[in-house]
Amino acid sequence: MLDLRQLRYFVTVAEEEHVGRAAERLHISQSPLSRQIAQLEKSLGLTLFERSQQRLRLTSDGRVFLAEATALLRHADRLENLGRRLGRGDEGGLCVGYVSDAMHTGLLPGALRTLNEGRPGIHVALHDLTAPEQFEGLRRRSLDIALVPEAPPEEDPDLRAALLLADPLLLAVPGGHPLADADEVRPGDLDGLPWIAVEDGTDHVWRDDFVAACAAAGFAPDIRFEAPEPLTALGLVASGLGLAFVQRSMVRGGTEGVTVRELPWFQRSVRLWAVWHRIDLRPVVTSFRETVLAAGSGERDQGEASAGTAATKLLPIPPSDRHSAQ
Repeated sequence: MLDLRQLRYFVTVAEEEHVGRAAERLHISQSPLSRQIAQLEKSLGLTLFERSQQRLRLTSDGRVFLAEATALLRHADRLENLGRRLGRGDEGGLCVGYVSDAMHTGLLPGALRTLNEGRPGIHVALHDLTAPEQFEGLRRRSLDIALVPEAPPEEDPDLRAALLLADPLLLAVPGGHPLADADEVRPGDLDGLPWIAVEDGTDHVWRDDFVAACAAAGFAPDIRFEAPEPLTALGLVASGLGLAFVQRSMVRGGTEGVTVRELPWFQRSVRLWAVWHRIDLRPVVTSFRETVLAAGSGERDQGEASAGTAATKLLPIPPSDRHSAQ
């Protein structure tokens, strides 16, 4: 196998055509340098230099070998620099698993923007997966971080988790609805009213859980529409077709035709967790995780400081402990 150090010695001698001057450039003595060149020629079975008392000249084979050696050393230098940048987290790739809440709240886009501003050389692959699929991806190391609506099992030996968001659900009503301007909204006021629920594709009994949660709060919704995703539900509310629930973190300014009300008696929240493998193989993974956790902290602080404006995202009541705040 070629010795890169010997190749560097060879290239320097070839450039200087003199062992003494090459030794000065390399900061070594002439005798070890001459031995290294001789060993390289012996290992190759090739005469690289024509030797005279005054100077060394490359043989024809030596000139061909010099061109390839120079290219190889140049590539080796680039590879070394790349490795160092990867080690610092300046380059490389990230594989991020997520659910829609991570996007709609702005948490994941904000974290990615911070990453891109600080390390524009990082390539990011996003994977929209269920929580179990993301946990398996972390264990297989095909994902670097997961953003999911539930924490992994406590007994899992490999995965670690932190709560990013626990968003209270607010009531979204059409702008002209009597409840929009009511001094107070009580459970009985919602009983039997037309409702818009957002399907939970990960839970086949989501509708039963939704109705049960409403019943526990003291009212029975009349579900008229099942929206496939939150923005559709918002449009239906704005059209006066029913009521729905809104996450506080997704309130981003006024939405025409929609009024959002707080329900102090309705203590339900939607959760978002960050999950990662206990062993960090690359600094960029650690750095991005810290960015995500900081973004989650900022979202929680913002949620505590603000309340009660129009919504841009609607969700049904979380169907189980997987989504519900305790």
